[in-house]
Amino acid sequence: MAVKLKELSEQVIVITGASSGIGLATAETAAKRGAKVVLAARSEQTLKEIVGRITAAGGTAIAVTCDVADRAQVDRVAEEAIVRFGRFDTWVNNAGLGIYGRVEETPEADARRLFDVNFWGVVHGSLAAMPHLRKNGGALINVGSEVSDAYAPLMGMYTATKHAVKGFTDVLRVEAEDVDKAPVSITLIQPTAVDTPFPQHARNLMSEEPKLPPPTIEPQKVADAILDAAVTPTREKKVGKTALLNTTVAKFLPSLADKLSAKKEGQMQYAEPPRNPAGALHQPSEATKVAGQTHGTGGREKK
Repeated sequence: MAVKLKELSEQVIVITGASSGIGLATAETAAKRGAKVVLAARSEQTLKEIVGRITAAGGTAIAVTCDVADRAQVDRVAEEAIVRFGRFDTWVNNAGLGIYGRVEETPEADARRLFDVNFWGVVHGSLAAMPHLRKNGGALINVGSEVSDAYAPLMGMYTATKHAVKGFTDVLRVEAEDVDKAPVSITLIQPTAVDTPFPQHARNLMSEEPKLPPPTIEPQKVADAILDAAVTPTREKKVGKTALLNTTVAKFLPSLADKLSAKKEGQMQYAEPPRNPAGALHQPSEATKVAGQTHGTGGREKK
């Protein structure tokens, strides 16, 4: 059965991790295009400011404070959307964080917290959304990464969470779309490195300030891919040429992928001390930036 999705201007869209980066770009773009938006994140004050901007510009949005690691809080997001708007048509599981550091040096508590947010947050959002979407139709969109298929040094636990997100999403899609023929489109979005505050929000176990490996793409490109999937059923979407290249090499030339991945190690650090090693892993960050912050002159080159 072909799934028919509503035009964006007719939709109510729930977005987790909506306080910065990809989530913020998606929320603001959706509101500009006429969608009613439910923004969820831990940063209560930041969400209120964003909703104020959206409503001042003529859009419609509400904020629900939520730690996606807590299933009850995620369920409340769904409940608030239904109370306020009577439904939701698209649910975007975007909330995510990172850890920079060697796998063997990552504290278990940090690794478990990362899985609670990046993986279990997607599971919680999916399970909260699916009963409503199965009944009324709509789109479930999970934001993975190019490292759902590929990998990078110093981001081992992050890579593991995004591999898990892909596996969960693929099986959920088969069960809902192909076995049950439910009127739901389930999409995995796989961006390459995106110019967001991701490094600043990450837990940093390194002796230097973290950065994203170049090249990066603008958050708006990912937001556009998400919103395209909200109106056109899409199985998966790799965003950015580098995402397509890295995942293809990882699949068909794994030994080459290992060597290319190793070369990124020196590109993932600035030649300056860490600014905020704790990041936002265990506490929210009141930040309203879509794009990332300017740091030092470049990545530390290794010989």
